Amino acid sequence: MFIETEVTPNPSTLKFLPGRQVMSAGTREFADPESAVASPLAEALFDLGDVTGVFFGQEFISVTAAQGVDWGYLKPQVVGILLDHFASDAPLFAGGDAAGIAVPTDDEDFGDDPEQADIVAQIKDLIETRVRPAVANDGGDIVYRGFREGVVYLSMQGACSGCPSSSATLKQGIEGLLKHYVPEVVEVRAA
Repeated sequence: MFIETEVTPNPSTLKFLPGRQVMSAGTREFADPESAVASPLAEALFDLGDVTGVFFGQEFISVTAAQGVDWGYLKPQVVGILLDHFASDAPLFAGGDAAGIAVPTDDEDFGDDPEQADIVAQIKDLIETRVRPAVANDGGDIVYRGFREGVVYLSMQGACSGCPSSSATLKQGIEGLLKHYVPEVVEVRAA
């Protein structure tokens, strides 16, 4: 088995591609060792000591290192853990699957105005078809959180969370796209 690595726009994060499916549906972010208890793989990565974030995408895993950590030292350790995990066909989550793991719904944080359901549907479609694939290429994900009074609330995950260019991505890229196709959008904010 061979695991490819890719750099991401976030210098603290590397994207690891095991050449097989990681998540069958959705994504999962682990922001600290406590949340990683749900996944033996995420837990093993945090146990390295220099890992501050783990993100599972459909076909990749993004790992974020603490500031100042030398990837030349950490990368072989991460690859070793990933190789051991995938070669043994170990389950990704404790209990064998993701059942029973609560993941917030897409609009849990900022409620939508029910009178604007058509606008929300357009926004979600654009995010799903145009934005998420591009963000996944960079080792992350973007989650819709709500639309109120012309403001779209989004949450960046994985390599995109804490990335120096994430605010530019939100403001110049995503905001411009949404404003172009959905005139009711006046601003995009990080949730």
